[in-house]
Amino acid sequence: MTTAAVGAPGSPRRYVHSLWLLSARDLRVRYSTSALGYLWSVLDPLVMSVIYWFVFTQVFERTVGEQPYITFLIVALLPWVWFNSAVSDFTKAFNKDSRLVRSTSIPRSIWVNRIVLSKGIEFLFSIPVLVLFAIFSGATVGWGILWFPVGVLVQLALLIGLGLLVAPLCVLYGDLERTTRLILRALFYASPVIYGVSDLPAPFSQLAAFNPLSGIFTLYRVGFFPDQWDTFTVLVGVIMSLAFLALGLLVFGRLERAVLKEL
Repeated sequence: MTTAAVGAPGSPRRYVHSLWLLSARDLRVRYSTSALGYLWSVLDPLVMSVIYWFVFTQVFERTVGEQPYITFLIVALLPWVWFNSAVSDFTKAFNKDSRLVRSTSIPRSIWVNRIVLSKGIEFLFSIPVLVLFAIFSGATVGWGILWFPVGVLVQLALLIGLGLLVAPLCVLYGDLERTTRLILRALFYASPVIYGVSDLPAPFSQLAAFNPLSGIFTLYRVGFFPDQWDTFTVLVGVIMSLAFLALGLLVFGRLERAVLKEL
């Protein structure tokens, strides 16, 4: 491969290099303007975990999840924060840097993937918190922990697909930004974060399987809580995540020109 080909506007190497630069810039801006810096990556899920742990174990008798409940919470809350923050940023992915989006020769999907990558790096930065809580709460770790990176890959596919759908649609239909926020609020309680899929009565446990986050959170949890494994939920989660990825690629390709005109 020649040097010219490597530096060509559409070359994979240039795309990856630009993706890393944009993601690194996002992280640098986020941390350089904050005194707490890295702590903000873990503070939100940590506070949420403590609140739910207190409510369900100290105020009310806990009837959901598994023991230690704090680990049960955190292992799902951390990827939820990744999902929630990424989807929230998708709604303004193009409008935020509209001038640069119009002028760049790099595929515009990079403005979605930079969000997925930067938020994913923050998620990886928060994993030591999960490790510490698992150690101090006495959680046991089994071979199921090998499914954890699989969960990361499936969530990557889901987020990229959703980003390629949400980002262009929010440019074309402005009201979708507020609608997305409302959906995210409802989705938190419709996803097995503070409870497990097995805690739901029929037919809700079957319906929950069609939320791809149910399968993804199962992949994260099974290393600590083997009883949370549900083959049907995991398979449906993987299939739906890949379906969202395929749909996102299709829709984004058809809407890209319309988005550029609107910007």
